[in-house]
Amino acid sequence: MSTIESPDTITLIRPDDWHVHLRDGAHMAAVLPHTARQFARAIVMPNLKPPVTTAADAAAYRDRILAALPQGMAFEPLMTLYLTDATSPDEIRRAQDTGFIHAVKLYPAGATTNSAAGVTDLRKCARTLEVMQELDMPLLVHGEVTDHEIDLFDREAVFIERVMRPLRRDFPELKIVFEHITTRDAAQYVAEAEGPIAATITAHHLLYNRNEIFKGGINPHYYCLPVLKREEHRLALVTAATSGDERFFLGTDSAPHAVHAKETACGCAGCYTALHALELYATAFEQAGALDKLEAFASLNGPNFYGLPVNEGKVTLKRETWTIPPSVAMGETQLVPLDAGDQLHWKMS
Repeated sequence: MSTIESPDTITLIRPDDWHVHLRDGAHMAAVLPHTARQFARAIVMPNLKPPVTTAADAAAYRDRILAALPQGMAFEPLMTLYLTDATSPDEIRRAQDTGFIHAVKLYPAGATTNSAAGVTDLRKCARTLEVMQELDMPLLVHGEVTDHEIDLFDREAVFIERVMRPLRRDFPELKIVFEHITTRDAAQYVAEAEGPIAATITAHHLLYNRNEIFKGGINPHYYCLPVLKREEHRLALVTAATSGDERFFLGTDSAPHAVHAKETACGCAGCYTALHALELYATAFEQAGALDKLEAFASLNGPNFYGLPVNEGKVTLKRETWTIPPSVAMGETQLVPLDAGDQLHWKMS
């Protein structure tokens, strides 16, 4: 458990981020240091344009990440492939052979940012999923249906019934991470399910419900997908994250978008939290009276599920009031971090 040295100091085994968007090019170079400062490793999402669909794509992307890493920073990108209707079993075998590709990402086509190339019908991927199950290659799931007749706030719950249950019935030994869960339905499903399944939870879904998007008008920097839900769902996520259940672990889903792409008539989905992720999680766990459960959630459960060693280093959070900057540079533009201009009372030292 977390070492709480005093009411004002917490020391953790250095954590990992099991779901992050680093983008590419100048945007990546700007945001990568934020993630690398806080986390030893991160599962890097493959939804670039064009997406990372082959082992060769992933190798080239990994090289670009390492080249952009500031000198003196120790950080390991854990690469993923973007699952499509055409992903072949042989491509999964090539991915496994690299040693640095750790998972395959399922985006239902049209579910979120850069998901147009995603899976249209999971039955088309049956042979590929069989090989993933055989090789113990995790499937990372964006768990929402995309049918327009389904209410936006119900799409995760419907996904469980329509997709997740049949998927796990047909591939009972397939490792699955139900990513960035947002509902009581998902938390209960993961906690009660049999077999190799886990879930990531973001800081923003632990801290906020859907009212945050509409306080005093539309607040686009709290708009993400899956979208924030009712308070009853936020509370269920807090209960899951602080329960000590090893199936739940940290995944920020930090998603950088230029300010002009957020503050527009049709704004992009995503919250940027890489700058201050651990401080946000500490705030959520403290509010729940569960700071002693933070280390397992942030530093232990993820490596155990992925079959990777726990990190050896430590990080320390100290009680210190500071103001989140109103914006940070991202290439030639700016991005706005979550809670910009507000104060936090924990700071990573």
